[in-house]
Amino acid sequence: MSRLAQHLSFIYGKMLLHPSYRYVLFILGLPINLIVLLVWQSRRQKDGWQTTQRAVEQEMHSSYRDKLRTIVEEQLRRKHRFFQQQVSETEFKRQTEQWLEETYQKELYERTSRRLQEHGEQRLTMADTFRALLDKPWFVALSIIPGCLMYVILWIYGNPYLKYIFERILMTLFVILGVATLVFTILYLSPFNPAANILGETATQEQIAAFNHVYGLDQPYLVQLWNNIKGIALFDLGKSFSGNEDVTATIARKFPITLTLAVISLLLALVIALPIGIISAIKPNSLFDYTFMFIALIGLSIPNFWQGLIFILNFSIKMQWLPATFNPQNWLSIIMPTIVLGTGLTAAVARMTRSSTLEVIHEDYVMTARAKGLSERSVLLKHAVRNALIPIVTVVGLQFGGMLGGAAVTEKVFNISGLGSYIVDKQFIPDIPSIMGGVVYTAITISIINVIVDLLYAFIDPRVRSKMKQY
Repeated sequence: MSRLAQHLSFIYGKMLLHPSYRYVLFILGLPINLIVLLVWQSRRQKDGWQTTQRAVEQEMHSSYRDKLRTIVEEQLRRKHRFFQQQVSETEFKRQTEQWLEETYQKELYERTSRRLQEHGEQRLTMADTFRALLDKPWFVALSIIPGCLMYVILWIYGNPYLKYIFERILMTLFVILGVATLVFTILYLSPFNPAANILGETATQEQIAAFNHVYGLDQPYLVQLWNNIKGIALFDLGKSFSGNEDVTATIARKFPITLTLAVISLLLALVIALPIGIISAIKPNSLFDYTFMFIALIGLSIPNFWQGLIFILNFSIKMQWLPATFNPQNWLSIIMPTIVLGTGLTAAVARMTRSSTLEVIHEDYVMTARAKGLSERSVLLKHAVRNALIPIVTVVGLQFGGMLGGAAVTEKVFNISGLGSYIVDKQFIPDIPSIMGGVVYTAITISIINVIVDLLYAFIDPRVRSKMKQY
């Protein structure tokens, strides 16, 4: 038990030094921390710190303060002359006293600490008190239930991987909250009037007022914001203004279509872009390199809507190879939308793969691997490509989020009833519950993708894992 107590107290002490975690730790284990705080304050009065500090203070007495005052005044005058500052005598004295007191207390603390260390002692901390209490069975038994959340956060903080994941998830929650607040604020300040747009120009003021009352649009800003955020958290966004359909059920039906389109486009882009980028890096300035990088540049430059229309004109109307509109029952109808949506990602990943691999293959460790006699394939796959994956993974994560957000154009061109086209149809009303749900749940998905990308960093790069353990 003493080893566990020592480990928990060590983590407890580290968390107390971290400003953010300190408040989380105190709130989650409030009853336990109050007991530890009271015991610590009681025992602190009896340790040797106060006695040693008084002895050191008597040794320093007034002569040290007078000498320190002279030094501080001279330093302040030099500072004011250097920055050409004009201060009154009263302000000069105030700054002198403040700086003098800070310097004096710092010196007093350092001398007291050194004196205690010379006698083999140290100042009692809350972590020491917590460890001493953990050695007592009665404290452990009493603290399990009220302090369970605190022990959970201690366990998470003590594991670098869990801590890494926990911090990313916590950041994701704040991002989602910020997105929800920003989107609602923009819609709230929008000049569009949902009631007038839906009921028509012939609607009376009484009908508009009744509409606003039914959907809560006559309530204050903060009340509406809270209701929308609560609805997002509980997956209950109510009814849409237009069509009176259940927003959550509609999004649950449409979002998988958009997500499937984006995932297939991503896989297609990776299958094509990674080999092209690696081969271009292996054979720089060759005909292959110039050809594919030129094609990649064209792919980055082509707008999605124009590419989609060209595909429809050629492959649907002229050649009649592929259907022009999306049909879930016909797998051929997904080919053109995925190619159009994945073209930009393919070009970006191919160029990043080439650039990153080209930079890595000239590093010293790659040359060392070749000097050891490893095959070119082994050097390339185990040493070069793996270390080049970090920027590639970053680009893939960012581009995938852009694909989800920008899928509306492709969905409109190919008449796909996905989430992107749904948001576009609702934004000019504006149908606040529908837009809030679509945008925020898309943001949640993008945030989850970013968390996965962060975890892939640790899996790919041992340097990231090392920093995680040291943090």
